[in-house]
Amino acid sequence: MSLRLRLNLLITLLMLLFMLASGTILIKAAKSSIQESVEAATHVTTQLLDTVILSSNQNLDWGYTHDVLKRFLEQLGQVRSNKIYLYNARRELIYESPDSIYQANEAPPEWFYRLLDPNEESVSRFIRAGRLEVTADPGGAIRESWGKMRKLFWIGLGFFVGLNVAVYWMLGNLLQPLQPILAAIKQMEKGDLTTRLPVFKLPEFEKIGHSLNRMAESLALESELEENRKVTHLIQKHIEEERRSLARELHDELGQYVTAIKTFAVAIASKTKEKAPEVEASAQVIVGAANHIYDGMHNIIKQLRPGSLDNLGLQETLKDLVNALQEQYTQIKVNLHLVGKLDDLGEVLNINIYRMVQESINNSIKHAQATTLDIELIMTDTNDLTLTIKDDGKGMDILAVDQTNHFGLLGIRERVQGLYGTFSVDSELGKGTAINIKIPNVVKTGT
Repeated sequence: MSLRLRLNLLITLLMLLFMLASGTILIKAAKSSIQESVEAATHVTTQLLDTVILSSNQNLDWGYTHDVLKRFLEQLGQVRSNKIYLYNARRELIYESPDSIYQANEAPPEWFYRLLDPNEESVSRFIRAGRLEVTADPGGAIRESWGKMRKLFWIGLGFFVGLNVAVYWMLGNLLQPLQPILAAIKQMEKGDLTTRLPVFKLPEFEKIGHSLNRMAESLALESELEENRKVTHLIQKHIEEERRSLARELHDELGQYVTAIKTFAVAIASKTKEKAPEVEASAQVIVGAANHIYDGMHNIIKQLRPGSLDNLGLQETLKDLVNALQEQYTQIKVNLHLVGKLDDLGEVLNINIYRMVQESINNSIKHAQATTLDIELIMTDTNDLTLTIKDDGKGMDILAVDQTNHFGLLGIRERVQGLYGTFSVDSELGKGTAINIKIPNVVKTGT
């Protein structure tokens, strides 16, 4: 059932209830009026007849009272709202007042008559040689009320039908903007986020349209961001694979060549030590160069892909990274604080967290001129991973710095976004810099 039809039925129901309440009030008012009219008429009629009875008793030469009353009633004729019956001493009906002909063309149904009948008790007077009885006769008043009610009914019915037609037409016009709104929602459900709604005249629909357009724009941006996340994740994955492959090649191929060169140089030095000292000295230079190349190669391999990350886990790898940093830069004090289960995060999280820490440390060393570096990695009870890297360096004005030109921060931000996390930088000139990272639900993210 459409919204238009539901609203129309609701309005129809309210109108029916209103008409029913109005009819009930009118019927109660009519019944009260009829009852009051009948009581007043009975009271007046009774007083009039009592006067005639009293006059007859005082003037015995007029004859029997019932004969006097009969002549008076025959002259009086029909009495509105009353029926008068006159009986003689033998309880024979000698007179009955004629029926009321008021609104005789109206014929109210029996239920309407019973509804408005006041059910007034009859009034009796015992007279000399007879009995007088006055009963209520609301027939004329009931017929009059029925005529008025019937006219009101037809007027109300016409108004009811006309108003329903008008309301149905107005609802159709007012709810017409729902069609393009529903069509736009269906298009969005199908994935078409380019759908936009036009401007509506009604302020309520205009607000809905504006909100829906903004939602579509947000969904489009979210979809684009999700695509960027996937592309970034894929690129980073390929980069890490290439780094791993390159590290393996360096270790396997170049390492063998350097080892062979060193072996040959040692052998030459050993054989020429006594016979050709100058050759032995050159061989020792080659051995030193080979050792230097080997150490440099291992440093490069560690930068490309730390072997301890696959063998020992994230915690030991970070400790190894901090120890190496502490040995190389003795002027910087590094504090590493690890909390929670950090060795079961999975390869994706492990390498990304390691790269974030590595890049943050490099930024602090190159730009911050810091003396203290605090690194805190916490796994919370709600499976959220928080990483905070803070230094006491010279800091920077965040509002004046274009972070998109700082490729280290940009790379960290992209990694965090790829893991559906949040990234922020807090810094102030002369008070250091803090990088805050939070990755929610790492149990799912790390798989």
